[in-house]
Amino acid sequence: TYIPNTIQMAEDTSIQLVTGPNMSGKSTYMRQLAMTAVMAQLGSYVPAESAHLPIFDAIFTRIGAADDLVSGQSTFMVEMMEANNAISHATKNSLILFDELGRGTATYDGMALAQSIIEYIHEHIGAKTLFATHYHGLTSLESSLQHLVNVHVATLEQDGQVTFLHKIEPGPADKSYGIHVAKIAGLPADLLARADKILTQLENQGTESPPPMRQTSAVTEQISLFDRAEEHPILAELAKLDVYNMTPMQVMNVLVELKQKL
Repeated sequence: TYIPNTIQMAEDTSIQLVTGPNMSGKSTYMRQLAMTAVMAQLGSYVPAESAHLPIFDAIFTRIGAADDLVSGQSTFMVEMMEANNAISHATKNSLILFDELGRGTATYDGMALAQSIIEYIHEHIGAKTLFATHYHGLTSLESSLQHLVNVHVATLEQDGQVTFLHKIEPGPADKSYGIHVAKIAGLPADLLARADKILTQLENQGTESPPPMRQTSAVTEQISLFDRAEEHPILAELAKLDVYNMTPMQVMNVLVELKQKL
């Protein structure tokens, strides 16, 4: 059954942080907006009761997980390159779709990068953005970023069973239901019971919310950039690197050489 969802992104809600379980429809929700925008700009009909869309100058996406064996690039490297392409070329008239950005590396690294990318888009680009994530700590950014709002994919939990409603609702999700998805995939019951026990232990330990974004003025930031350049002349050498045309091994060799100069 087709389940319609309303997407509303006013000036004060230019970034939506989308949370919810795997298989619940986060990626579909994001693709829905991109495809509707493309169809509208083609002059086509769109699958909606009504639609008021801006003219996007570009659509940037990072959806799905894939490495590039030919170029020797890992999943995470591909993620970062696509993210860099978006934040380097997007304008306030662009549409950005990031699906679980940062999942290809360690949890804290991924969460730190995800938060900093969200903050950069919010402060420097202002593009309409959908950012799906399983990093629930990021939902606290709504209190510090004026144009960010949380939305989640609704679920119904009853008698130990979870039903994905595929409906987008305001606010953050409270769970990811990853163990439930593993159950659907047919993993052994004793394995799932062990996973549930470990999850309970981890939740009881608690985690801290991400640190709030440090507020700096444009002038201060510019001064600090020049200060860093004077203090670290090696940055000039890094700036000359054409990383898009280098293999990971070549990059590593260059970094080793630069480290020896420190």
